[in-house]
Amino acid sequence: MRLACLSLIVVAAAPAAVRPPTEQIVVESNVVVPMRDGIKLYADVYRPARQGKFPVLITRTPYGKQRDGIHGNLVNFARRGYAVVAQDVRGRFESEGKWDPFRYEAEDGYDTVEWAAKQSWSNGKVGMFGGSYLGNVQWQAAAQTPPSLVAVFPVVASTSLYHNTWYHGGAFKLGLAFGWGVVRNPRQTMYPQWWHTDANAPEEWRYENLFWKLPLKTFDLLSSNQPVQHFRDWIEHQSYDAYWKQISVEEKFASVKVPAHVHGGWFDLLVGGTINGFTGMRKHGGTPEARRHTKMTVGPWGHGPSRKFGDVDFGPDANRVLFERNLQWFDHFLMGMATGIDREPPVEIFYMGVNKWVHHDDWPVPGTKFTPFYLASGGKANSARGDGTVSMNKPGGAPSDGFLYDPDNPVPTVGGNDCCGAPIPAGPVDQRPVERRHDVLVYTAEVQREPLAIAGPVRMKLHAATDGPDTDYFIKLVDVHPDGFAMNIAEGILRARFRNGLDRMELLKPGEIYEYEIDMRATAHVFLPGHRIRVDVTSSNFPQFDRNLNTGEDLGVAVKPRIAKQTVYHSAQRPSHIVLPVVAVPK
Repeated sequence: MRLACLSLIVVAAAPAAVRPPTEQIVVESNVVVPMRDGIKLYADVYRPARQGKFPVLITRTPYGKQRDGIHGNLVNFARRGYAVVAQDVRGRFESEGKWDPFRYEAEDGYDTVEWAAKQSWSNGKVGMFGGSYLGNVQWQAAAQTPPSLVAVFPVVASTSLYHNTWYHGGAFKLGLAFGWGVVRNPRQTMYPQWWHTDANAPEEWRYENLFWKLPLKTFDLLSSNQPVQHFRDWIEHQSYDAYWKQISVEEKFASVKVPAHVHGGWFDLLVGGTINGFTGMRKHGGTPEARRHTKMTVGPWGHGPSRKFGDVDFGPDANRVLFERNLQWFDHFLMGMATGIDREPPVEIFYMGVNKWVHHDDWPVPGTKFTPFYLASGGKANSARGDGTVSMNKPGGAPSDGFLYDPDNPVPTVGGNDCCGAPIPAGPVDQRPVERRHDVLVYTAEVQREPLAIAGPVRMKLHAATDGPDTDYFIKLVDVHPDGFAMNIAEGILRARFRNGLDRMELLKPGEIYEYEIDMRATAHVFLPGHRIRVDVTSSNFPQFDRNLNTGEDLGVAVKPRIAKQTVYHSAQRPSHIVLPVVAVPK
C-alpha cells in the first residue's frame, strides 16, 4: 500500500559555517512523477511552506527515499530556499517498473528534471546531487541535455560502469558485483548481508566460502533462489561492448552542457570516474561555461569523506562536510549568490604523506614530470626478503624474476580501492602480510633523502610472459615507512587478454613476452625522507577481483584452474618500469 500525500512543518538545526536556514517547510510524500513510457516513479518533495517559486534540487536513489540518514540534508536544503525532490528510481521501493541497475537512468533522469522544472513551486532551474549510484544518475541525465538542468554535483560517481565499476583492466570486481549486485539488489528492496557475515551463519553461506564457488555464471544462485539477470549480464559482457557503451558517459561529455563538481577519494573504487568526469568535461564539455566551471575535489578517502581510512589517520583537515560544499555550489549556480566558488582554482586535492590540501589549475597538474622508475633484481625478487629494487637507473643485474600463480592459493585482498559489496578490507592497509609471499615480487627503492611528491595518473609498463593463454598482472605502489609499515598508495590490474584494448579479447601465445600497460588510476602523495618507494607485482587480488584461472576460457564458464608460470623481465631491452607523476613538493 502506498502512503498518502502528507504535508507537515519541519524545523531542523542549521549546520555550522553555512548560511542560516530561514524557511519553514512542507514535505509531500509519494508524489507521482510520470515517465515517457507511462511508468510512475514516486518522489518526496521538501520545499518552503510559503507560496513562491524556488530552484529545485533532485536526488534519485535505489536505496529508498525514506531511509534513515538522508532526511537531514533534504530538510537543510529546503530550509534554505530550495525545493528538493527525492525519488525512488525505477523498480525500487515505491516506484513502478523493472529494476535493472543503471539502464533506465538517462531517460528517467531527463524526464524527472523536466517534470520538476514545470511544477508550480519551481522557478525552472534544476540541479542534481548525491553520491555513488546517486552520482551516476546525474551523469546519465546530464548527457541527455535536459534544458532545465543548470548544474550537477556527482560524488564518488562512475562515468563508465565498465571501466570504473564492475571491471578494472578487464578483471571482474567480484566482491562488489556479488555483494552489491546479488546479495543486496535482486528485488524491490535491499537485502541485508547478515547471513553472509554473521558468526552463527552456516559455513556454506559465508562470504569467505562462497567466493571460491565456480562457475561464476551461476554464482547468483548461491545467495538468491532465482537468477539475478543484471549480474549475469555483467559477467556475459566481459569486454567493453555495446552493452556498456549504451550507459557510458565517457563518449558523451559533449552532450553535458552544465558545470559539474566532481568529488571523490584516492581509495574509492570509483576514483577513475571522478577523474575522468573532470578531465572529460574540461576537454569536451558541451559549453564554454561547462568546461570552465567544472571542478574536482579528491581527498584521502574511500567512498566518502573521513579523517581515518584503513590503517591511516590523515589528520583533522582531511574530513569534509559535503552539505557545505553542495550549498556553496548550488547557491552560486541556482541562487545567483556570490559564494566565491567560481573564483577558486578548478582542482583541489589532498596530498597524503604531508596531509595537505592544495589547489591546482588543471589535471594532470601543470608541470608534471612523468618519470620512469625501473625494476631490477638479482633474479630473486620474490617477497620483501628478496633482492628486488626500483630506481630511476636503467635496469641491470638479472634479466628477469619468476613466480608461480596458483588460482587455488591467490594473493588475498589487503586494502586498496574498494567499497560497497562484500566486507573486504579497503583503503591504506599494511601490505607486509602479502609481501611475505613467494608469489609477490617486491621491488624496493633506497631510502629517500629528500621528499618526492607525486600527483596524477600512475601507469606500469610491464614486460612479462606466462606459460598459458591468459593470466592477470596486479601492481601496487607502496610507501614503506621507517618503522616498516607498508602503505599502499595506488593499484591496478590488467587481464592479459585485454592488452590491446578493453573492447576486444586476444588470447596469448604461451611463453611469448608482451609489454603490458597497466592503469593504476591516480594518487597524490609525498614520499618523505626516511621512507622508501616500493612496487609489488603479482597475479591476483582475491576476492576484490575474480581469480583468473589461466585457461583462456570465458569468465562465466571456467571451472578448472591451472597453475601459471610467470616471468617478469627487467633488462635493457625489456625495461619494466612504473611511471610516476612527479610534481613540486607542496609548501
